[in-house]
Amino acid sequence: MNINFKLILGIIYLLCLGILLFVVFSYLDLKDLKDYTYIKNNSEILLNYKNQNITLFIIFFFLFCIFWIFLLGFGSPLCLVSGFLFGQLVGTLICVLSLTIGSTLLYIFANYYFHDLIVKYLEAKILKYKYLFKKNEFFYFLVFRFTGGAGIPFGIQNILPTIFNMKVSNYFYSTFLGLLPAVFILNSLGQGIEKLIEQNTSLNLVQVILEPGIYIPISCFLLILGISFLIKKKIFKKN
Repeated sequence: MNINFKLILGIIYLLCLGILLFVVFSYLDLKDLKDYTYIKNNSEILLNYKNQNITLFIIFFFLFCIFWIFLLGFGSPLCLVSGFLFGQLVGTLICVLSLTIGSTLLYIFANYYFHDLIVKYLEAKILKYKYLFKKNEFFYFLVFRFTGGAGIPFGIQNILPTIFNMKVSNYFYSTFLGLLPAVFILNSLGQGIEKLIEQNTSLNLVQVILEPGIYIPISCFLLILGISFLIKKKIFKKN
């Protein structure tokens, strides 16, 4: 591809990302996040609006998640928000589908337009695992997703498979299945936060710690981290 065209695409991409971040933070004052009354009141307003426009809200959130992930955004905050807004099961379905679709679109885009650039700068990060992915790309990329991508930022995880030209179908299904456990747990935590805010006019650390909707998902998340560590040690120990 022509270098000038790549440069134009990169500028457009960064411009879109900048506009999105500007819009998000224009409506968010970080100082207000320390005020529990502010959080509770705005949570009620948001949830009431969602209940009155549920279909539109789901469509908007779904498309926003896809667009956000396509722009190399983080996935974890979206999981918490979807659990907060839509509950454990519906939130998980919406979130894991949107994350998977957004990741897949980003992968297709990056593989088509920036393959050489990604190989040049990122191949060294997974060079020692490349032969494993070539041997069974679906299984090892599923493990890679399940174990949190070896600590690599989510946006970078999404474009790494361009290095070994992974099949789109394998990418999609391994991403969906690999993300599902963590997405479910984070959505459960988001739902727990929503219930905690709904049922209390004030909060203290003890209440938060003793809330089942908080400590159970966190415990499960820590368990997944432990399992992920053992899986990485077992599968990749020779590398």
